[in-house]
Amino acid sequence: MPDSDTQSLLAHTLTDRFGLESLRPLQGQIIDRVMDGGDALVVMPTGSGKSLCFQLPALAMRSQSGGEGIGLVFSPLIALMEDQVAALKSKGIKAEFVNSTVGKQERLKRYKRLAAGEYELFYATPERMEKADFREALDQVPGGVNLLAVDECHCVTKWGHDLRPAYQKIGQFREELGQPITIALTATATKPVREDIRNVLGLDEDEMPLFAAPVDRPNLTLRARDVWDDKDKIQRVRAISSELGGTGIVYFTLIKDLEVMAGMLKNAMPQRDVEVYHGKLPPRERRSVYKRFINARPEDNLLLCATNAFGMGVDKPDLRFIVHAQIPGSIEAYHQEVGRAGRDGLPSVCELLYAQEDLAIQQEFIRWQNPSADLMMQAMSAIEARFTEDDFDSDDLRVMVIGKGHAHGMGGGIMEYVLIRLAELGAIETVSMGGERDGGRRYRYLRTLEDHEIDPAQVEEKHQRDLMRLLDVVKMTKAPSIPAYVSEYFGL
Repeated sequence: MPDSDTQSLLAHTLTDRFGLESLRPLQGQIIDRVMDGGDALVVMPTGSGKSLCFQLPALAMRSQSGGEGIGLVFSPLIALMEDQVAALKSKGIKAEFVNSTVGKQERLKRYKRLAAGEYELFYATPERMEKADFREALDQVPGGVNLLAVDECHCVTKWGHDLRPAYQKIGQFREELGQPITIALTATATKPVREDIRNVLGLDEDEMPLFAAPVDRPNLTLRARDVWDDKDKIQRVRAISSELGGTGIVYFTLIKDLEVMAGMLKNAMPQRDVEVYHGKLPPRERRSVYKRFINARPEDNLLLCATNAFGMGVDKPDLRFIVHAQIPGSIEAYHQEVGRAGRDGLPSVCELLYAQEDLAIQQEFIRWQNPSADLMMQAMSAIEARFTEDDFDSDDLRVMVIGKGHAHGMGGGIMEYVLIRLAELGAIETVSMGGERDGGRRYRYLRTLEDHEIDPAQVEEKHQRDLMRLLDVVKMTKAPSIPAYVSEYFGL
């Protein structure tokens, strides 16, 4: 337990810098651990206050060090990183980020301020640790890194649902930073994932104890129902919507299905304001829908039809129901999405509509997310033949690699995952996001990829693991108790 001076400093910082009067019990336990110099592994749902668990102690530690030192945050999610920094700046907290969307001149300006110790919190993707200019700036920070926060830490592990190769080097990076106090955070982590996180960081269970929020929330009703077709789905959404009222989300896997069903729901429920959100909407329209959703009052009867592009970082306390109109790809994804309901503690319903034919959709997505070694090398050859000097996006490569006949069909989607994988391997890098038209990423060639860098056996192993995760979701729909099944799945 921190001494009274530290407790007083934390209370003052919480009120003065964050405008809050008290911490939630689990937040308090985690922050006490960190302020006592201990490391912590945190598993808490999105929106439950994970970020404060590293932001508050980082600021308090800097105060204790006479205004020196910095909280370094590794985050894989560019949009979430930018949102968190904007929120911190709005509170007058000196925070900044660097990622692939920041131009060279602005990046160098931020590094200069970082080296001068002007920031209290600094966000970066872990891939930045492999860049000499970033390392140089960090090495010059007065007081060094006081606290290392590893957000979305499930990305370190091959057992997780979102492996990032640079995350597997975080233990090495931590050593190079002088082994600062470390807090690793995620919304979802099974027991094997938690063990792997500790192994990568070079810490055991005693050194990095687990702080986990309970999976079962009494105010949430989690249930699944078999349905036959879209007509069945519409009837269920209508029934749930009438039962609960207020604001709700209906999640879809495919954009084309979302748009068709949104039209059907508008006709079936004229009393409801039905909005649509997905990654292909122009950014301005996405922002407009997001704003309407966040500001919706219960009496507005807003129903949002969305893909999983919507939800990360969204904290709307009075979300009364969530319907999965198509089966999610993993228990992890399901758990994150239903966790957005009922954060005000009032009763909320989450219903998964299971149609056998929807399995094929997720199986196709899993195939996209695990492109073969041959396809990746074909894409690399196309890039080297045409784009060593020019930026490019997935559309530029689709026709060259897959062919015109598949460029805009289901087969075309795999190319986006090919480029994500090539970027993770360091053969290309993200240079910008697309404009208002499509919101897509653009890339730049960096280096030739060697054949041995892609292991076909590892690609297939991950493909099979992802299929098994989908099978776990199917099993969950048949379980006598979904909360009990999910708790057992995560080993909590």
